[in-house]
Amino acid sequence: MAVDTKSHPSAFPNRHRLYRVVPNPRLMMRLTTIALVVSDAKKSAKWYTEKLGFEIREHQGHWITVAPKTENIAFHLCEGFYPLEPGNSGISFTTKDAKKEEAALRKLGVEFSTPTTKEDWATYAMFKDPDGNEFYLIEE
Repeated sequence: MAVDTKSHPSAFPNRHRLYRVVPNPRLMMRLTTIALVVSDAKKSAKWYTEKLGFEIREHQGHWITVAPKTENIAFHLCEGFYPLEPGNSGISFTTKDAKKEEAALRKLGVEFSTPTTKEDWATYAMFKDPDGNEFYLIEE
């Protein structure tokens, strides 16, 4: 898909640009899963369901996917890839109030690597899953 930079919501909403997704007639693909390297898929699935309120979409052998209940995209929790090198995933969640969301997640025991910070491009925080994969939490 090509992106029309005039009418589709920006990845960083504070930039106030609109974008429109224009289908590419040559492609028939869509993004459905993102692989995350984890040390223990069952432990990670428990963390995502209990801490972030995700649901388990599939669990067959090594294949475990979790996702927010209202989304069509899921994380595939990939166990056994070594050396394990978690870090900034580049994955962002959005929220109406980053500070409030951070406080709620901290009460659930979620570790933040960057507390809510206001920058010129966005107000954001960064949190980690049990394997150190980092995620952005960006205020809309």
